[in-house]
Amino acid sequence: MTLPTATYRIQFRNGMTFDRARGLLPYLKTLGISHLYASPIFTAVNGSTHGYDVTDANEIDPALGGRAGFERLTESLASAGMGLILDIVPNHMAASPENGWWRDVLAFGRHSAYAHHFDIDWSEPLTLPQLGQDFDGALAAGELRITLDETHGNFSFGYFETLLPLNPKSYGAIANRLDDPVATRMAEAAAVTSGEDFHRAMRDILFEGGDRVVLRQKLDDISSDRDFLRNLHEGQHWRLTHWKEAAQRLSYRRFFEVTGLVGTRVENPAVFDDMHRLVIELVHHGKVQGLRIDHVDGLAEPKAYLDMLRAAVGPDTYIVVEKILGVGEILPDSWPVAGTTGYEFIAALSELFIDGAGLRILDDAYRSLAGEAGDLDEGRRIAKRLMVERNFAGETGRLTSMAAGIFPEEKRDEIAGAFRELLIAFPVYRTYGDGGPLSWQDKAVLATTASQAMARLDERRALDHVLKLLEGKIEGDAAREFRIRFQQLSGPVMAKATEDTLFYRYNRLLAANEVGGEPGRAPGGPEEFHRRMAERARLQPHGLSASATHDTKRGEDGRARLYALSEGADVFVQAVARWREMNRPWLKDLSDGPAPEPNVEWMLYQALAGAWPEDFDRGRTEELRERFTDYARKAVREAKLRSDWTEQNAAYEEAVTTYAAALVSPDNDAFLEDFERVLQPFIATGYLNSLSQTLLKLTAPGIPDIYQGAEAFDFSLVDPDNRRPVDHQRLMAWLSEAGPIAKLQAAALKQRIVAIGLQLRRRQPALFAKGDYLPLKATGSRRDHVLAFARVHHGDFTLVATPRLMFGWLDPGVLFAGPEFWEDTAIAVPSPLHGLKADLVTGKTIEPGGSISVAALLGSQPVGLISPI
Repeated sequence: MTLPTATYRIQFRNGMTFDRARGLLPYLKTLGISHLYASPIFTAVNGSTHGYDVTDANEIDPALGGRAGFERLTESLASAGMGLILDIVPNHMAASPENGWWRDVLAFGRHSAYAHHFDIDWSEPLTLPQLGQDFDGALAAGELRITLDETHGNFSFGYFETLLPLNPKSYGAIANRLDDPVATRMAEAAAVTSGEDFHRAMRDILFEGGDRVVLRQKLDDISSDRDFLRNLHEGQHWRLTHWKEAAQRLSYRRFFEVTGLVGTRVENPAVFDDMHRLVIELVHHGKVQGLRIDHVDGLAEPKAYLDMLRAAVGPDTYIVVEKILGVGEILPDSWPVAGTTGYEFIAALSELFIDGAGLRILDDAYRSLAGEAGDLDEGRRIAKRLMVERNFAGETGRLTSMAAGIFPEEKRDEIAGAFRELLIAFPVYRTYGDGGPLSWQDKAVLATTASQAMARLDERRALDHVLKLLEGKIEGDAAREFRIRFQQLSGPVMAKATEDTLFYRYNRLLAANEVGGEPGRAPGGPEEFHRRMAERARLQPHGLSASATHDTKRGEDGRARLYALSEGADVFVQAVARWREMNRPWLKDLSDGPAPEPNVEWMLYQALAGAWPEDFDRGRTEELRERFTDYARKAVREAKLRSDWTEQNAAYEEAVTTYAAALVSPDNDAFLEDFERVLQPFIATGYLNSLSQTLLKLTAPGIPDIYQGAEAFDFSLVDPDNRRPVDHQRLMAWLSEAGPIAKLQAAALKQRIVAIGLQLRRRQPALFAKGDYLPLKATGSRRDHVLAFARVHHGDFTLVATPRLMFGWLDPGVLFAGPEFWEDTAIAVPSPLHGLKADLVTGKTIEPGGSISVAALLGSQPVGLISPI
């Protein structure tokens, strides 16, 4: 396996095509990138902005340039000596008629060749939650019709722009109502053909003769007969339902709460082959060197899937999985992968840059202001209970029914209660038992979960029965299916309750509210960071190290700035009180309370601080206002307290977005002046935090992953804000400048540090792929403000030193504290690392000896990266 030395994530679509990506390769090569890391490239629904709604896993999307454009890109990558990592989506596909497999299922139901490619419960008709009201209401409103799908050549049920193919057995009923030779021939052919023959026959008949304009008019005429439409609907393999019914009743497994994405049965070898035919071809032909597996926790049997994938692509393909590890959780060592996509690295950074004392100050202020929202543990429980009882009520109800069928002597309510409490108490995304015994880690998880669940229950019997199912102590197909279904559900419950609910309700310090983060933890400082990195070097030295992804809650530099709020907690707390008073005129008194409420105000001031442009122009606020109000609207919907994606409170959302807009209004002069003044030391500290976390990512165990554009500063908000186009022309111009470090603006300095670090990794790949992680001790009066370590492999080594907790010690516009700040602080250097050393950031030589003066190293520059001369 050729390991990447660094990856660069490109978000295709939204203007990014294969040919545009080709134009970036010289720049990425110079930057030090070894592998382009591509978002999904296979054909997705028309207009997709992300590519995870795949409609054809065996076609490269023509919207990106198709196979020809892809070949040009891979040829250019090969010429540059670079590789390609593809993000693939085995868990789900688009539940859309644009998906040929899904369209075939709609037409032929359980008799379709693809009926078992998707995770569908065929004990009832396939539910399609696409209507804006119930079926009778849509029928009465004239929203439904019979029509022709001329793209695919078949009769369809039309609902606005959606065309759902009809059961071929319905064609006779349609022909009987029409005096039309084309309809008659289609009905006759439908009675004797199926599968691809059916589709081909329909297209031939439809396009070889007859007047389609007349046929469409006749179909419109019979569409006015509501009884006929209702009867026709009853004859389909599917039933149209109100979209709000999906949480309570859905006959297929979805991706989280997204009914437009249907789960696949990729654990079936035949389905695996069908979904991976092109991927495997591209790997075998040398076009692709690595794979990123999206949402591995959604699969029925992740290990079995990964074993099949490894066997198919061979031992030399680099594979990482999107897997969010909880505190203390490790990746199963039996998985044949290099590691995860790196969310745990972000969590490790928070240990280092959040100040514990300041966090306690924030906590006191936040609890007094936010009330019940300030209790994280209770908030987590409430959010998870909401997911179990409302958002995933259908899935939990199905599992309750399965368990009740296995244990008929138990009361259904008691089983439901035990099941609910287990899901609420679950501390990680899932366990991984399929048909065999649980690992020690999974046993420990279930034991802890059972103990917490029991404390909430009146009796244990039902809980013990459910635990036996999860532990694999009961045999049989029903027991095994229950176990798998539970494991596929606990992850979505955790993700939606935590990342997409709790993290928008509990706003103490937004920098800690990150995917994979634990905002309630007291930061462990350098000792905890060193422990985590030593563990990382041992368990997944070749996993990706991320500081931003397309799924993170904010840009990495916005997060780095917000870490500083914990250092200047007193300043921030006093400022928020002042700002709330300044902006009191923008509050609205609604029937359900003031809007925005204090908790949301606290959140908005943090979010604005994290996204604030240093060059804010009061004459041009439109873009920031639009971005910020979009974020505010999304945040309150995700919180699901006074508005929601399913039940939007228009008056409340209007009040919140009006308040948010006022915060960046050029007319709000007194506030803007005060906000900008208060923010200055946080901006300065944030810059230094950004440069420090960048160097740590480049040199710590793991393979650094650069999210597009984040080699410079990225202060974006949550998606889709973080998928805005990147100005690569500006980045190229910066990189081509050869000026000294001291002359560079902060964003270009970050890019220069990225280039220096990545070029070192390319020169010494074994040092970073195999090298030990060696914590270095700091001594002296400022020892708590510096982190240092070495990477050591045989005779090679590199020393890294970065500052931390520098709020209040930086002069405006200066990215270092000066030698006088560091006083006697030094980094102890073990004897094997003695000798002349060069600081790669500035090029200066460091004197030999048993220690390095931090004043000499960091007194006139932001970070230090040292290698032997």
